[in-house]
Amino acid sequence: MDSVYDIAIIGGGPTAFSAGLYSARARMKTCIIESPSIMGQLPMTDSVENYPGIKNIGGIEMVEIMKEQAIGFGSEHISGTVQKVSEEKKDALPVWKVTYDDKFIYAYSIIAASGAHPRTLNVPGEREFMAKGVSYCATCDGAFFKDKNIAVVGGGDSAVEEGIFLTRFGKMVEVFHRRDRLRAAKIIQERAFSNPKMSFVWDTVVEEINGKNKVESLKVKNIKTGQLSQVQADGIFIFIGWIANVDYLGDLVKYDDTGRILVDDEMRTSRPGIFAGGDCCKRPFHQAVTAAGDGAVASYSAELYVENLKG
Repeated sequence: MDSVYDIAIIGGGPTAFSAGLYSARARMKTCIIESPSIMGQLPMTDSVENYPGIKNIGGIEMVEIMKEQAIGFGSEHISGTVQKVSEEKKDALPVWKVTYDDKFIYAYSIIAASGAHPRTLNVPGEREFMAKGVSYCATCDGAFFKDKNIAVVGGGDSAVEEGIFLTRFGKMVEVFHRRDRLRAAKIIQERAFSNPKMSFVWDTVVEEINGKNKVESLKVKNIKTGQLSQVQADGIFIFIGWIANVDYLGDLVKYDDTGRILVDDEMRTSRPGIFAGGDCCKRPFHQAVTAAGDGAVASYSAELYVENLKG
């Protein structure tokens, strides 16, 4: 029984470390399994200025502080990529077997906090020019495009914020959006529209990414007129949404039509003993502050579940 964790948390962002903090403080035997190969949204964010109590902080720095805090209170940290979660019994109690990197641990409850990965355009040239001008992370790759022409695809907060960040490096940043207006928050739009190094191309989608050894141009189409044109670009940054990292759960839980986990107000999934929060879930709003809140609620719900399970 001592070898079974009370709560196993899968992920490495604000949801996971918030859950780890609260679980450890509740004296639950807790482990956090963080994949070294999956980067969430927060580490990709250059500057976080909308987290209450913190005026401004880098995304990577913020995640590291959260991680240190959770481990400091007693959460065990495991580096590995979870491949599968399956149900078993141990001493007549239901437990979850969590397999990662061909190793495994047992836990009475699971908190899925595994985030999401960038959605791709699925156009010719995208895969071929990955890391050769195609990127999904401005803070990772922006410095490689000093004095270059940069294209950004998307119209939400991430696309516009990262576009603004890229103006630090690029000669010009051109934003391509399939609609005729942005979805980003108004304050972010105001900053973008007032930036002399940013321009916007409306009602337009990227059809093809071209070049020889690296990105050199884009074929784009106006979806209203159908007109095709070639645009010179040295790099393209794609911010068109995210896909939940939930393959390891298989059909254990229910999902919405986009593949995000369905949870109730207490972060319970359709399967008793499995809880979830953050970007891998169907939530009305995805921000670091809401993700941290999800982690705290999921931890509390998991704690009640485990205590009830043990009697």
